Amino acid sequence: MSDDELRSLYPFLHGGAKNPVSEQQALLESVYQKAQHSIQEKERFFAANAEALIDAARAVAGVYRNGGRLFSMGNGGSSCDAAHLAVEFQHPVTAGRPALPAMNLCVDTAMLTAVGNDVGIAHVFVRQLQAHGRAGDGVVGFSTSGNSDNLIAGFRKAREIGMVTLGFAGGSGGAMRSSGLVDHLLVVDTDSIHRVQEVHVACYHILWDLVHTLLADKRGRLGEQQ
Repeated sequence: MSDDELRSLYPFLHGGAKNPVSEQQALLESVYQKAQHSIQEKERFFAANAEALIDAARAVAGVYRNGGRLFSMGNGGSSCDAAHLAVEFQHPVTAGRPALPAMNLCVDTAMLTAVGNDVGIAHVFVRQLQAHGRAGDGVVGFSTSGNSDNLIAGFRKAREIGMVTLGFAGGSGGAMRSSGLVDHLLVVDTDSIHRVQEVHVACYHILWDLVHTLLADKRGRLGEQQ
């Protein structure tokens, strides 16, 4: 944004009064720039990661095909993505697609606060995976930086159990990449947290659709299990 645009938005910082017309123009330009940036980041991500996304979808479909369940985890805004992913699989909005077991590990306030208070926030996902996870299940973790300690601990526990691990990260991928604990890692290569999260949403919506496409020949059997 140019100095003139900043002055029109924040004239009081420069001893002036707001010009409503200039302010509206600057705000509109901000909307267009952010929308264009979001589109560009999506196009850049999918151009580089389409095959990796298909591989991740095959892994998740394999979990369900073999009778496994999916777990999701994240912190802050990423916990909302964990919740969103879980509800997509449990409550499919497309007719003819079965509900699939997906558990959001961020949802139980009593469990999260008990573990966080007693042994530390790094253990909140580990304890739940110890209780519920089993070999052949899958776990998905969201982190815009890739450096969330409790996610790394969760992935480590999942690996010990024999679970399939999938990660959504931003920037360089952080510890989620360097740890070697994530079987399928999808990294949005930007430092903008907002753009990372926007790409993540598009990514797991497509993932959900691909999983159901891959399970199409099993729909009847899966549906009968619900």
